[in-house]
Amino acid sequence: MNKQAHKITALSIWSMLIILLLLVVTLNGVLSFPTYQDYQISNQYGEKIRIYGTGVYAHDSFFKAPIFIGTDFTMLFLVIPLLIITLVKNKRKSEIEAKINLLAILGVILYYAMSISFGVTYNYFHLIYIMLMGVSFYMFFGLLLNLHTLSTAISPLYTYTITRGMQTFLICSGLSLFIAWLPDIISSLMANRSLELIEVYTTEITYVLDMGIISPLMFITLYLLRRKLFIGLVLFRMLLRTCEIIGIMLPIQSVFQIMSGIEIPLPALLTKVSIFVALAGFALYIDISVQRKTSIENNIL
Repeated sequence: MNKQAHKITALSIWSMLIILLLLVVTLNGVLSFPTYQDYQISNQYGEKIRIYGTGVYAHDSFFKAPIFIGTDFTMLFLVIPLLIITLVKNKRKSEIEAKINLLAILGVILYYAMSISFGVTYNYFHLIYIMLMGVSFYMFFGLLLNLHTLSTAISPLYTYTITRGMQTFLICSGLSLFIAWLPDIISSLMANRSLELIEVYTTEITYVLDMGIISPLMFITLYLLRRKLFIGLVLFRMLLRTCEIIGIMLPIQSVFQIMSGIEIPLPALLTKVSIFVALAGFALYIDISVQRKTSIENNIL
């Protein structure tokens, strides 16, 4: 019991550090809205680009800065409270379930940390971005390795049913990431030009993370679930939580863009927002169902 309490305390301490770093980053991001100091420059592709000009995103494009601010808003008012609630509730749960719940939130935070570290124009919070990404990275994979070790003992005792809904969700989610982003890349390559909204950036970090990491992880998780491995369920619950939060985050990002006077074409809303909102609703339904069934049927989490 003391050993378990010590482990949870250590995780809580690192979690508190993440919360403090998130508060610094997200508060300053949200306070960068609205802007009245935008200006134009020519980017490295010879295009005229409108720059935001205010706050921590002063050197980011006028199109992207509201997206970053919408993300900060979601992290500040949704993810940080969820992390705190998870830490409080975990004190009343078993060690394994506590770690699974924490891993699910850490997956979202790591995605955010990587996005701002590689996707935001260099600014005075760069060292804090590095610290947040480093702490999130090692805490996430340390926890994942620990759960993988525990799964060796748990898997022979653990049984669950992979439903058609779970398989459909993973396949649709994995494919939707390519449906949403791949056409932009293909069209730019065929036209021998940069991405349409590349602006002052050299790459699109969302495309890299979604198509290079998240989408393949969806299919890897499906494979692990079909093999009845416990670690597959751990990854599945993390992906469900990520999809749920992304489904909330994207509309908020769009709201901040609209409030900034940016016109978003209807096809973009349909392909890049509504798809993920629908998947988020599907993910929430499956998440509730999976948690209820595993806690009742197996009684080991």
